[in-house]
This record gives sequence, structure tokens and C-alpha cells, in this order.
Amino acid sequence: MHIYTIGFTKRTAANFFETLKKSGAKHLLDIRLNNTSQLAAFTKKQDLPYFLKSLAGIEYHEMPELAPSDPILKEYRRSKNWKTYEDAYNKLLGKRKAEKSVSKVWLKEGAVMLCSEHDATKCHRRLAAEYIANKNTGKITVTHL
Repeated sequence: MHIYTIGFTKRTAANFFETLKKSGAKHLLDIRLNNTSQLAAFTKKQDLPYFLKSLAGIEYHEMPELAPSDPILKEYRRSKNWKTYEDAYNKLLGKRKAEKSVSKVWLKEGAVMLCSEHDATKCHRRLAAEYIANKNTGKITVTHL
């Protein structure tokens, strides 16, 4: 079972979709809080399912239960305290029982968690992938694309 993560900033559409295609994943989990913004460029919610299916053969799944809450995100932007953000986000995932929302079929076929951040180090997609991997009974490999 495999979870990939990817951010779209600092990527061209060609690089983004080719990277996804090369991963071999069959499912993209959109875990962004804001996926309709003009800043989402080629990954806007209304366009992404079409592009994924047509260009990479990947199914789109919107996963708001894996997105941070607005108050948690606003507090992080204000304080820049990553540890506080990480603790609050992980607690939120536990409260939501987020592990139940990710299909084992998706994990077996390869799932990619999408966020905007270029680097996964300080991004909720890394935290979400680690959370799901730790809560799952099977071995899950996490790879940041």
C-alpha cells in the first residue's frame, strides 16, 4: 500500500501531471481547505477531475475531512508555530476519525494526497499521510513527490 503526497506550487501543469502519472497511483485525494481559489491554477476543484482522468488515468476524491480547519490554519498563519499547528491538526484528524475516510482499495491502488505547498516538510499533507499510515494495520509506504 502506498500514499504519495504532492504540492502544485512551483510546478508547471506538465510537470505536475507527468509526476502523478509516473507514480502509478490511481487516486488523488484533494485534502485542501480551499480548492476553488484562483490561486489553485490548474488544480481548481472544478477542473482537476477532468485533467486527472484525461492526462493521468487518476480518479479524483475531494477529502475535506483531511483538510485543516479554518481556525487552525489562521492561527498558524498568525503565529508561525509549526509544533502548535501540528498538534492541533493531528488532534483534529483523530476527532474526525480521518483514517476511516480513506479506502483501503485506494491505498492498495496508490493514493496521492494533494496540497498547495511545494515542500512537504511543513505541510499538512505530510501529517495526514503519516497519520493514515500509523492508523492502518497494513504496511503503508509514504513518498513525497
